[in-house]
Amino acid sequence: MEQALGDPRVVIFTDDPGWHGRSLVRAFATRGIEAVYRSLMHCRFEFDEGRARIDIPDFGGRLPRGVFVRGVPGGPLESVILRLDVLHALADCGVLVFNSGRVIERTVDKALTSFLLSRAGLPIARTWVCESLPDAELVVKAELDAGRPVVMKPLFGSQGEGLLRLESLSELRAATPAGKVFYLQEYLAPPRGPYRDWRVMVVGGRARFSMERRGDHWITNRAQGATCLPTTLPEAVLALAEAATRAVGADYAGVDLLCSPAGRWVVSEVNGVPAWWGLARATGMDVTSALVDAFCRRLDGGT
Repeated sequence: MEQALGDPRVVIFTDDPGWHGRSLVRAFATRGIEAVYRSLMHCRFEFDEGRARIDIPDFGGRLPRGVFVRGVPGGPLESVILRLDVLHALADCGVLVFNSGRVIERTVDKALTSFLLSRAGLPIARTWVCESLPDAELVVKAELDAGRPVVMKPLFGSQGEGLLRLESLSELRAATPAGKVFYLQEYLAPPRGPYRDWRVMVVGGRARFSMERRGDHWITNRAQGATCLPTTLPEAVLALAEAATRAVGADYAGVDLLCSPAGRWVVSEVNGVPAWWGLARATGMDVTSALVDAFCRRLDGGT
């Protein structure tokens, strides 16, 4: 027996609505849609012979028209998998999930993101991923001997937290990462001027908004103190961000880009649950409306 789709509301999955949640609720309301906050932590399954039910609090067993994923709470592996299971199950039941559980899996895991970007033929920084400290030492030693620093990042992580620029093997040995997985990338120094990178928001397949993030530190995330500035990027760079979003299958994505000292643009990361407060402030544009418009087109059967 299939679970009924009947509730006209849209769910925003988040545990910290904040500015983003409030702006989404307002944007949906202007389109005649009621949006409500719920946490994936409070959803549950109920199974019986011939019946599988997804319970979202206060939905009386019915399913919403669609869900906008603003966050998947962290926690023990089993809990995170269960929360992703809810997203997968909702999609299987015909609910629009924006972005899908599969996209979240692809973008939260930097190794899988790098694999998909590389297989799509897109330019990325040279990257190595392994579980063995001796293997990691071989990579770092070869790079350092060639005069090239290496960046180590958490496999799962965001907002520039936990990044290290390694300039010696002793630094590598002293910084065993969480989970003992080594995600290593070549360090691309800025071609000129201050430290900076670029964020492009791709919505519905189109690069709609972009900004430069500039700071006094080589980690240029806004959460680490970087300044967000409006920018105009070449069409080829915007097309690169669009291609990166297609590679992970996202409805929308925040694509981070770097420019190498030789002037070569590379994709640094693809964020499947991007924030956009800094982007909206830097550009003065209504990013939320663009996201909700794309969501509503999907609800209406468009792309």
